[in-house]
Amino acid sequence: MSAHPKIQPRPGVLEIAPYVGGESTVAGANRVIKLSSNENPFGPSPKARAAYEAMAGGLALYPDGGHTALRQAIAGVHGLEADRIACGSGSDELIALLCKAYAGDGDEVLYSRHGFLMYRLSALAAGATPVAAPERDLTADVDALIAAMTERTRLVFLANPNNPTGTMISDAEIARLTDALPPAALLVLDAAYAEYVRGEGRDGGAALVRARDNVVMLRTFSKIHGLAALRLGWAYAPDHVIDVLNRIRGPFNVTAPALAAGEAAIRDVEYADHCAVTNEVWRDWLAKELRASGFAVTDSQGNFVLTGTDGQAAEVDAHLKARGIIARRVDGYGLPGYLRISIGDEAACRAVADAFQTFRAGA
Repeated sequence: MSAHPKIQPRPGVLEIAPYVGGESTVAGANRVIKLSSNENPFGPSPKARAAYEAMAGGLALYPDGGHTALRQAIAGVHGLEADRIACGSGSDELIALLCKAYAGDGDEVLYSRHGFLMYRLSALAAGATPVAAPERDLTADVDALIAAMTERTRLVFLANPNNPTGTMISDAEIARLTDALPPAALLVLDAAYAEYVRGEGRDGGAALVRARDNVVMLRTFSKIHGLAALRLGWAYAPDHVIDVLNRIRGPFNVTAPALAAGEAAIRDVEYADHCAVTNEVWRDWLAKELRASGFAVTDSQGNFVLTGTDGQAAEVDAHLKARGIIARRVDGYGLPGYLRISIGDEAACRAVADAFQTFRAGA
């Protein structure tokens, strides 16, 4: 459909290519293994599921616009201050709100070359200019990010671990990046996959947020907590940022079922730890198997692996789909020769390993 000749959106909007999520169906397949969206293959905690179902009788009532119980639960589990937490309809909404609040015409939003697509899309929607800094070995390069900063930089987004590469940088490097921020800029640490990190960085940057007044941490319930369908995320930030987010978000931006399920999920630490350990076991196993078949695999810290295909991404993808396996093409991230594969359960991981082995043998 062509644009209206007189009624035009603000500059930048028509540059946005609508976000396309991971595929979920394969024509003709009797059984589909969906590994395209980094979902938790074990689903949510049974306690979260029960809390969601218990809300069925209250659907006529508005949710708590202050998200009080959920913020208190998050604060208690993570050792944070509840009044420095803001909740959103997924961390995607919080990314968009930060861009809306802090970046506009003439401003720049900076991120690493293969960072999450929503940074660019949200910057354009706000009327700001997206700026991508080069990476080194598919990993955020702090020197390149610093070199790309200008007096117009208002937001610097860093996913750690990053999607779709799975790579991450150290706390020391993040601190160095923070020290170099322009006076009017915020560093936004997107820690959507922090729970999958088994060593340094498990707090997602919370300690840095507490120590600085120009750092924000974003988290999500879509990954480790298995609540992607409910769209729930949260931010831990300085008081002045929380005040701004609460001024511009919708008054009831999170549904009551999402609040209830999120509260139960965050308190079920044992379940989340089980999912993280199981993910680590099969992520490392799958990476080893793919490398043994001759494919390059990043050292991922998330619930997925990024796999090189020697320029045969389309052929490998078709080979996987013929076996009912849906991976994620990442051409939109500037990585046309790669596939991102979510870590499924044992059967899914074994099916992926076998498919890559048979592809290599056939090739």
